[in-house]
This record gives sequence, structure tokens and C-alpha cells, in this order.
Amino acid sequence: MKLAVLGGGGARMPAFVRAVLSTRPGMFTQICLLEPDQVRRDTIGRLAVELAGALGCPGVVNVTADPAEAMTAADFVFSAIRVGGDQGRVVDEQVALSRGLVGQETTGPGGFAMALRTIPVVLSYCEMLRQLAPGATLINFTNPAGLITQAIASHGGVRAVGVCDTPGGTIGHLGRFLGVTRDQVQAGYAGLNHLGWVTSLQVDGRERIGDLVTRFAELQNADRQFAAFDPAMIKRVRALPTEYVYYFYDPSRYVRSVSKAGSSRGADVQRLNTELLEGVGKAFADGGVRDAWAEYSRLLGVRRDTYMRTDMHGASGQDEARARRFAEPEADIAASGLGGYEGLAMQVIDGLTGVAPGDCIVNVPSEGTAQDMTDDDVVETFAHVSPEGIVPRPSPALHRSAQALVLQVKEYERAAVDAVVSQDAQLAAVALAMHPLVPGSTAARELLADYRELHGPLLSYLS
Repeated sequence: MKLAVLGGGGARMPAFVRAVLSTRPGMFTQICLLEPDQVRRDTIGRLAVELAGALGCPGVVNVTADPAEAMTAADFVFSAIRVGGDQGRVVDEQVALSRGLVGQETTGPGGFAMALRTIPVVLSYCEMLRQLAPGATLINFTNPAGLITQAIASHGGVRAVGVCDTPGGTIGHLGRFLGVTRDQVQAGYAGLNHLGWVTSLQVDGRERIGDLVTRFAELQNADRQFAAFDPAMIKRVRALPTEYVYYFYDPSRYVRSVSKAGSSRGADVQRLNTELLEGVGKAFADGGVRDAWAEYSRLLGVRRDTYMRTDMHGASGQDEARARRFAEPEADIAASGLGGYEGLAMQVIDGLTGVAPGDCIVNVPSEGTAQDMTDDDVVETFAHVSPEGIVPRPSPALHRSAQALVLQVKEYERAAVDAVVSQDAQLAAVALAMHPLVPGSTAARELLADYRELHGPLLSYLS
């Protein structure tokens, strides 16, 4: 099988390649990474290629700047692109933050601006995919994942599924708090990407969601993922939110935290990625693939360790994370298992190829299984994945306040997709005004004007 990765020079791709080749030897005869940027091809792309050789799979991985080469005859395509690069994310966040609004890459004004830049490119790739690999499945990692998957499902004309490890990670965190493994847990989940809730958590047939709600303050002390939520709110909705619900439940705390930190998460990541590119390049110049992998894995670890700390706690924690990571022994090149995005992506592939059919949480059209949603509304839900396809399971009902948020965001998503496809700036402003984190039409028009000016040619298609 051939796997194409659009955005193959992204920071996570060498870890992804390492995990797949270590745990699925022989599954892919070719992994082709698409990376238009020369510097990333020469550093991150090179690391992925040389990792394959170190893992006994020489020639399996290659890097190209040509999307047609990457997609031709692919069986699976991972989309992990970032149109506008890290600087685009910084702009997205700062424009919102300058007005005292949530500036985050996947939701609110920031997610909207990223979607405006990204959807045209993704749909152009879908057109190529229909011609070059009509039987392929597109697995979308690209953020904002739910909104991008909605655009693909509505206008892409390809078989597609969106993946995000946030819901599964949240369920895993809850299970660990209760002292059980993920395999011992049966969960209920409903919502949209980065706007979802765990509604049920059964262990050995016994429902434990009530215990988790009652013990939420204890859970907060044990796990910083839940530290920023108001226990009284959790008691009201009687469901456990994924971490991104924080931006909807406490936007003013987020804005104060970023102000206290002095930079947004996007700026933090931009600095880390610059350090990573320079570090990997230097490691190759001074040594070889093992030195490059050691530098890469440490800095990627710093990025993981500081995830959402600026947004929730007002400090990135990078210095502490860096000291801790660089004091650890060098990571082994061979991976012992799959986790995160790569684990979920491989669950989807294992299901579709018949290796291991089963259920996982993905972003797909609801097909009538989600409360108050139309058949073609993309939702985040449990689905059964097998060679017969991806079939969504019925989604549990949410508390009315949570459901109201979900419906409002879904209406915004549909309007945003319509605005991009019609290239209509007025409709884009209307769509943004519908978002619950945007205070009305005037703010939406001002935000859009700033994004159009600062992103220039990338948004020039709007008229």
C-alpha cells in the first residue's frame, strides 16, 4: 500500500513515520511526504527518510514538493497541512487577542481565519485525488479538523474521515484517574471536534460518570487537563468536557492567561519549531540520524509537555520542560507503540483494511445519528470502522446548554464553508458573527478586514 502525507515536513511527521514503521513493518511499501518548503524537506523530511533506513525500511519513505507525485496511486492520504505556516497562526491569534477575544488556532476568529486559508487548498487536493487515486481514503488531521472535514464531506468528492486524539485522550485520562486501563472502559461521547463531552464512562458495566462529576475537584488536583474548569458548571451539565471546551466556558480567563504569559501558544510553537529545525539541521551537520532524532525527540517532547499551559496557566513552562527533557536519556529510534494522532489514524486504516475492525471516535457525517443534526452535518462520534466503511454510532444526548453550543458552532461551520466555496466576503463576515466567541457583526467585519489585509494573497479570492 502507498501512504501519502500532505504536510510531510510538519513537526510531528518523523514521529509518525517512526511509529508506523516500527509497529506496522511491511504494511506500506511507500510513504510519500509532500512538503513544499525546501528547509523543511532538508531537515524534517530528511529525518523521516533516514529514520526509515535506520528502522530497516530503506527506500520506503521519500519527500517531494510535487502534490501529484505524492498522491498518485495512493491508498491512504493524510492531510496535515498548515497554509500560511507558523506565522499565519501567530497572526490569526494576535488579531483576535488585540480585541480581547479568544485567539486560538482551531476555534473562534483564529480557527476561522485558518479555515479560510486552508479550505481552498484542501479542496484543490481533493480534485487531484479524484483524478490520481480515486479509490483512496483521505484522513484529515488538518485543523480546524471538524470544519475542514465538513468542507471535504460537502464539496471534496472523496472518501474522507477526520481524526483527532483529544476525545480518546480525555477518556484515557478519566480511566487513569479511576485506576483502570483504556481497554476496561466503555464510554459515551458527543459533540463536534474540539467541542465535545464524555457523557458516560462505564467500568465493568458500572456507570462512573456520576462519581467523576462528584469528585471533579479531586480530578482537577490529579490531572491539570481539567484544572481550568468550574466544578459547578460540570455538575450542571453532568458530563466531562474535552480540554478545548475551556475556550467556550472561560474565554476571559484564557485572554488574561495569554496576556500574563506575554505570548500566545502560536508564538510559543513558532519559537519551538524554529529551534527544532535549527537543531535537527545542526545535528545532521555534526553527526547523523541518531543525533538528529535525539534532538528532535527532546524538542518535540518540550512541545508536548507545554501543551495548553500558556492558555490555561499564564506561563508556557518551556524552561522547566526543556531542562527535564534534556536531562533524560536519548530516546530509542524504534517505537514501542502507537499513540496520539498516529494511533487513531492507524485504527482507521486497520479497520478499513480488515486488519482490526472496531469502534473509534472520528469526524464523519452524522447520517441521522446525532441529536438535531442533518445527515450531512459532520460530527465527532464513535463509529464502527471496517472494510464495509465507517458507520457512525448513535450519539448520546447532551445537556441543553452543551447542545445549544454545538448547534451554534455547526451553523457557523456550514456558513463558513459556504462563504469559501462562493468566495463571498460578506457571507464570511456573517459566518464569523455566528460564532459564540465573536461579539456580533461589527466585530466580525473588523476581524475579517484585518485577516484579509494581513494574509494578503491567501485570502484574495474573497470578494
